[in-house]
Amino acid sequence: MGPPTWGMVPGGRSGHPEGEAADERWPRRREKVMDMGTATHEVVVVGSGPAGLATAAELKRRGVEVLVLERGDRLGAAWSGRYDGLRFNTSRWWSALPGAPFPKEFGWFPTRDQYVGYLEDYAARHDLTVRTGVEVRRLDPSGAGWTLRLSNDGADRLAAAHVVVATGALNLPSVPDWASGTPYRGSIVHASSYRNPDPYRDRRVLVVGPGSSGLEIARQLAEGGVAQVLVAVRTPPNLLPRVKGGLPFDLPVPLFFSLPVAMVDAMLRKVQRATWGDLSPYGLPPSPEGTLSGLLARGAGTAIVDEETVQAVREGRIQVVAGVERLDETGAVLTDGTRQEIDDVVLATGYRTGLEPIVGHLDVLGERGLPLVTDGGEALPGLRFVGYVYRPGLTGYVGKLARRAALEIARTRRRAVPVPA
Repeated sequence: MGPPTWGMVPGGRSGHPEGEAADERWPRRREKVMDMGTATHEVVVVGSGPAGLATAAELKRRGVEVLVLERGDRLGAAWSGRYDGLRFNTSRWWSALPGAPFPKEFGWFPTRDQYVGYLEDYAARHDLTVRTGVEVRRLDPSGAGWTLRLSNDGADRLAAAHVVVATGALNLPSVPDWASGTPYRGSIVHASSYRNPDPYRDRRVLVVGPGSSGLEIARQLAEGGVAQVLVAVRTPPNLLPRVKGGLPFDLPVPLFFSLPVAMVDAMLRKVQRATWGDLSPYGLPPSPEGTLSGLLARGAGTAIVDEETVQAVREGRIQVVAGVERLDETGAVLTDGTRQEIDDVVLATGYRTGLEPIVGHLDVLGERGLPLVTDGGEALPGLRFVGYVYRPGLTGYVGKLARRAALEIARTRRRAVPVPA
């Protein structure tokens, strides 16, 4: 069989989030895409996800011309590349961009396909200029602005007075060390390359990571004809319901951020106990870390789940096992000393910013590669970051950060315009 092939699901089909599969799923909508033309721009926004598009729209609203660069082959490529059954963990009330509420027909929790179309419509409505297939490799100060070093069609540099980096905190897959250089003969894919259960029918699949995506993927597999579904857990997560009493559980989220962290942690711990009972017999004891504490510290530690997922755990259709120590040729050796024979591995092990090659030399990054300035303000003169905070409803919250960044850029621009005598 040979060693595992990254990005390949059983049968050899590529699971990469970009390329032909994305084109087949969604016909391209009207999005304003341009040639680079002149190499000098007033503002360049890097990334065409919600943070980048919101920033560009706020700039346009203030009369500032802006170019958006997207690494993928389509606007919002990171979202179009997610797995087929993805739904928002936060409700539409907290997830919409400024001035663009979700249609009611989306339901409380928009799907991947709905959100991709929403982003495309948002860009078209605001007449945003987007250039796809352009990856920014490095930013360097240059005179009164910035030089962007690119990798596209030989047009390898741009100049801009202002740059807003908005590629997102969940930009590149985070892969554990044990998953590289392994003798394992089965397939290994990151959740970013997983699409649906079809290639895994009648196989034994280990999902690594009990976050929202990991448990949702595990449920899809359990309902999709997979012979055995295991979820490897090192640290038990906080499990919060997507819906409670017929309404989205996240409706009071703004209140949570105005209360003491310890109070919110205690309250949500009680909610979990009342909602799920004791899941310790099924391998999911209470998390050692509070919900809000973990979110603020690491952007992790909580899974938003449906009742059906927890029921699948109780019924054994999803089996929780210990964390992975290493892989051998045909299975996984776990941290508790046991071993599981498996055919495939899905890594729901999170993401990283991937900002180090671009701005790591500028001393603007802190722990886990996150920017030191995350509120839309200047990290360096003319350089800002939008969308690098951990909180529920981030796709909506970035609108506030985008507004601040655009307002300050517009003010700087006005100050730089000579006043006629």
